[in-house]
Amino acid sequence: MIYKRSSALFAEAQQYIPGGVNSPVRAFKAVGGDPIFVEKAKGAYLYDADGNKLIDYINSWGPMILGHAHQPVVDAVIEKAQQGTSFGMPTEIETSIASLAVAMVPNIDKIRFVNSGTEACMSAVRLARGFTGRDKIIKFAGCYHGHSDSFLIQAGSGAVTFGSPNSPGVTQGTAKDTLLARYNDIGHVREIISENKGAIACIIVEPVAGNMGCIPPAEGFLEGLRDLCDTNNILLIFDEVMTGFRLAKGGVQELYGIKADIVTFGKVIGGGLPVGAFAARNEIMEYLAPLGPVYQAGTLSGNPLAMAAGLAMLQELNASPEIYTSLQEKTEYLHRGLAKVLAQHSIPHTINRVGSMISVHFSEIPVTNFETAAQANSKAFKTFFHGMLSEGIYIAPSAFETWFLSEALTYEDLDATIAACGRIAPRLT
Repeated sequence: MIYKRSSALFAEAQQYIPGGVNSPVRAFKAVGGDPIFVEKAKGAYLYDADGNKLIDYINSWGPMILGHAHQPVVDAVIEKAQQGTSFGMPTEIETSIASLAVAMVPNIDKIRFVNSGTEACMSAVRLARGFTGRDKIIKFAGCYHGHSDSFLIQAGSGAVTFGSPNSPGVTQGTAKDTLLARYNDIGHVREIISENKGAIACIIVEPVAGNMGCIPPAEGFLEGLRDLCDTNNILLIFDEVMTGFRLAKGGVQELYGIKADIVTFGKVIGGGLPVGAFAARNEIMEYLAPLGPVYQAGTLSGNPLAMAAGLAMLQELNASPEIYTSLQEKTEYLHRGLAKVLAQHSIPHTINRVGSMISVHFSEIPVTNFETAAQANSKAFKTFFHGMLSEGIYIAPSAFETWFLSEALTYEDLDATIAACGRIAPRLT
């Protein structure tokens, strides 16, 4: 495929935008080459600036669960835009989507809408600190909760390690209140809590990780977190920005039957527009201003266009739960096909999958956390990424990102993807 126009657009963008992109993963730093510039998308397909058609396994990093330019969502946005795009005042549609979200998700009574997943996670942690009167938080190496200062912390060594900033601009003062744990290692979490008795406000976790590839929770891991939080009066925050409304109507809480104290949302809840949200039971949410002392605000929060898109998306998912079964079956089909092809060519690999999230790791060992994900063969992944792209298949341009399937994908698309993998496999040895 030819990407001359994309390369020219990227060169121009670098003159005005840092790195030529408005989010770093788009820059292809992990795989090399120039990013693809998109002109439009429909259903399961992207159409780039050079006129190439690509089967899409990113789906805007998750929200396009029903496919791009899904007509009910598009119609809802157009209709709402004709009535005005922003007011900074309450609108009825905010209550409509809030009541539907509360009905779909277990264990929440109230929800507040914000403008991004980062903002949702940042606000959830502030709320947890305000509710508990404690300062410290536990997060997991490899879990990404947005670019708020508290979350840009790298893991250290030892059983109990204070975080150190992973980005210039994050102060040591902020970093000292973030404690790093190993994902899927409940013993490590227990050690950290025992060394910080009475000081930890919350544990925030991606209950199904998506930022080190797709990594499912180990058996007993989420249950163990719930028990530790109950025993030590710590709030458990599920970051469901990726998984909420994607893995099940009620997200991971429904899928695994584990209750969180606070849940954050993004992606699907906005139907493709910039939206985030956080939710909890009444006693926690009533600590938020204007009811309580924890301040959180946003001029564009509850924007009517975003609410219209999100409401149209949630209404369809709520009315058609069979979508989740269909998505799971398609993802399993893709998993089996890719695994068969890679095995036929004796390519060391691990494929992780939960619902409609999946990732391919070129590794001989199971990938269960950030450490094991980092041991995978990055050179093989780069070859795989560019090979798939040349075949018209667009996957995440990083081995540390999950793929997301949409219901718009057909089995013909899946077969084409598996066949493309078969043609690329000999280059991966």
